[in-house]
Amino acid sequence: MRTLLLISFLTFGIGQVTSNWNISEGYAVKFSAKKAVGTFDKLQGTVQFDPSDPTTAKFDVWLETASISTGNKTQDKHARGNKWLAAEQYPRISFKSSEFKKTTKGYKVKGQLSIHGVTKEVSIPFAFNDQVFTGKLTVNRQDYGIEGPFLFGGLVGDEIAVELLVPVTSQ
Repeated sequence: MRTLLLISFLTFGIGQVTSNWNISEGYAVKFSAKKAVGTFDKLQGTVQFDPSDPTTAKFDVWLETASISTGNKTQDKHARGNKWLAAEQYPRISFKSSEFKKTTKGYKVKGQLSIHGVTKEVSIPFAFNDQVFTGKLTVNRQDYGIEGPFLFGGLVGDEIAVELLVPVTSQ
């Protein structure tokens, strides 16, 4: 009987942890500031993550800058323009991980965030539950050379809150 259970365990992958993931439909990359809210609608990349051994994880993901959507075509045009994200010159916003740690509330990933031609190290606390990554971070637009403070008819502010919800499926 024990042999049969062991064979079942190995054959059907019961307890096996997947480490290579595909980004699934239904992801959300939301941002908000004083006078601007919206999403980025095109996310791609590679995700390697084993919850039992986060030190082996790697994220290499990017957003298409032109996929910004605020729900207002005029705002979107300004956001894609040269004074803000300069989508033609910088077609991607990217994140490449360098270090992962388990924390009391989930995990933390450190890596290089590139926006508007500027790359800075950031840390993103995140959780991984039911094959969904969730995380939040705050980005200061001035750190990335994004002009302002006026856009969309008012003061936007320097701090941009970013919220991530990324469901994945195993490869």
